[in-house]
Amino acid sequence: MSEATAETQKNAKITVKGLRKSFGTNEVLKGIDVEIREGEVVCVIGPSGSGKSTLLRCLNKLEEISDGHVIVDGFDVTDPKVDINEVRRHVGMVFQHFNLFPHMSVMENIMLAPVELKKATKDEAKAQALKLLARVGLQEKANARPASLSGGQKQRVAIARALAMNPGIMLFDEATSALDPEMVGEVLQVIRDLAAEGMTMVLVTHEMGFAKEIGDRVVFMADGVVCESGKPADLFGNPQQARTKEFLSKVL
Repeated sequence: MSEATAETQKNAKITVKGLRKSFGTNEVLKGIDVEIREGEVVCVIGPSGSGKSTLLRCLNKLEEISDGHVIVDGFDVTDPKVDINEVRRHVGMVFQHFNLFPHMSVMENIMLAPVELKKATKDEAKAQALKLLARVGLQEKANARPASLSGGQKQRVAIARALAMNPGIMLFDEATSALDPEMVGEVLQVIRDLAAEGMTMVLVTHEMGFAKEIGDRVVFMADGVVCESGKPADLFGNPQQARTKEFLSKVL
């Protein structure tokens, strides 16, 4: 093994090889190969129905994997014996819809997983929740209920909740697509800050300008396969594949 190969393997946080996923007779992922290195920000773009969100959900086994291998932070997600709850302690996920518990305060939403899964004391979880709320600019909303928040505020709380488990990897599934346009910026700023701190992130996004700005690499998917992958300047400025060119001509 070459030194370069060893270095790549050592730094790989996510390795996907030959990933296939079918829903009944509909094969949504048709053999995906992707590697994401530590500290890398990878934006996944492509038309609706291309398998982007399914790929993301396979990374922490929210979807059963039909075939192939997925290694996340050293865990083989495709091994039937793997402790998937342990995997999910390493991987934070933020969804398009916020999935906050409406009967709990903002702070209680953030405290829940550390207390239940990591066995933090309530005092420890509360102190951490307040720090995370400050980090996303919402410390004054600690005791508010989700119903009183704007969409952008709810999404920032959802990000804080994911960060409460101290994950090594963050997954964002169209985190801004349910927001009013004027609220998108506040969520993107939190993601920018995480990128600046060196968080490994995979973002499925329709925000092409943001992907161009924040991504270390952009992966273009269509029809269940990775058509093209490269640095943002290359993929957006000089796409090599006809399918990529067709898609970008419609969205840029």
